[in-house]
Amino acid sequence: MMINSDVYTLEVLPGTRNHKGYFVQDTAYKLIAIDQAGWALICMDEMSCHYVDPDNLREMVAPVDD
Repeated sequence: MMINSDVYTLEVLPGTRNHKGYFVQDTAYKLIAIDQAGWALICMDEMSCHYVDPDNLREMVAPVDD
């Protein structure tokens, strides 16, 4: 998967689970880092962060105005 290094706001695919097996809320996250074990650390805010499989992330696409 190719992630543009200039874009840090991502969304998770439906049904994404964190490293503990809990479902992750389907919303916008900021990519913080990818650790040595291969987990992506994403945060919704300062209090809500998750480790997820990077393959379950996609860049958020801004809506196109007509």
